Amino acid sequence: MTHATPEALADTPSPRRFIAHLDMDAFYASVELLRYPELRGLPVVIGGGRRHQPEPQPDGTRRFATLRDYAGRGVITTATYPARALGVHSGMGLMKAAALAPEAVLLPVDFDRYRHFSRLFKQAVLAIAPVMEDRGIDEIYLDLTDVPGAQDTVDGDPLGGVRAVAQRLKQAVHEATGLTCSVGVTPNKLLSKICSDLDKPDGLTLLMPEAIPARIWPLPASRINGIGPKASDKLARLGVHTIGELAAAEPAWLVDHFGATYGAWLHAAAHGQDDRPVVTWREPKSLSRETTFERDLDPRQDRAMLTPLFTRLCEQVAADLERKGYRGRTVAVKLRYADFHIVTRSISLPEPTRDAQVIRLWAGRALKTAPLDQRLRLLGVRIDRLVTEADAAAAEAAPLPTSLPLFPSEP
Repeated sequence: MTHATPEALADTPSPRRFIAHLDMDAFYASVELLRYPELRGLPVVIGGGRRHQPEPQPDGTRRFATLRDYAGRGVITTATYPARALGVHSGMGLMKAAALAPEAVLLPVDFDRYRHFSRLFKQAVLAIAPVMEDRGIDEIYLDLTDVPGAQDTVDGDPLGGVRAVAQRLKQAVHEATGLTCSVGVTPNKLLSKICSDLDKPDGLTLLMPEAIPARIWPLPASRINGIGPKASDKLARLGVHTIGELAAAEPAWLVDHFGATYGAWLHAAAHGQDDRPVVTWREPKSLSRETTFERDLDPRQDRAMLTPLFTRLCEQVAADLERKGYRGRTVAVKLRYADFHIVTRSISLPEPTRDAQVIRLWAGRALKTAPLDQRLRLLGVRIDRLVTEADAAAAEAAPLPTSLPLFPSEP
């Protein structure tokens, strides 16, 4: 048996860092197209209510609602790429979208179905790349550095190995869900987030630091995750519009205008610098469900409609707790009134729970402490102070002390 000498080990190059950002393509809309394949290639908007369910016809076809017939104040959750080409996008009011794309098909949201497909694609990815950071229902970060084959050179291409791994990820997602995704692979999370959006849909973008000036610097500064509307507007007023212009700015000038911490981060981000790790687990602080009504509801006159909706929210929160393995100690309700004013009320439980009936009981008590003299736009239920099932069980099993010392110094 031979052993590597310390000198040889020192000469061994460290593995290149490969971080992937995987983003599902128009996720909600794509899930709906699996259910309604006749809508492929058409402008489709997701964001309607139950009244916008497709209606089966006697000849076996389905009749779909369109934006032309919409009246209300809902907003778009997502849209297919043909709809986006007409100028509609997520967050846009449906009435405004109707003016731009009156013939676009309108479908209701179905979050239970979207969560199901979210679990499917994440399970498929974990079988290949187990170091995953969950960033929401339709996007994840993956550390591919130590995935077998990622460091290989293939046919003279030093990125051939990681390219093959990324293609396997895309194939696994498609086989598990029938959906496509776009993947960016770079040395860090900041660049990968940008790159996953460069070649959508069904894209794969690999980028190393030497390509930053050509591919990243021409992009708008707002494409950096962390530069929001306010910072973007301020940069524009200062004459900085692209990432390249931001990279050319003097660090001291950025600090003068944006403060020491954010100014230094802007300089580093524009140069593609980011050392954040892929975090495989974050303890959630709370779980919540809420619903926005298609019309303002009166707390008293519309009680027959509000009561089952409120109960359903509590049941959904309880189901989320059970699926994630938590119980909660505080129940809160959220109300948004017709004038957009928001009120929350919370109440602490005697012991942590995940039981839907218990959550409904205490949420109802919290609701009674909120003003109910205005019409409501939104109703939500949240549970805070989460504890794991294991911690809750251990607390229940722990024997009570037979006596307590009077002073801390007593044994």
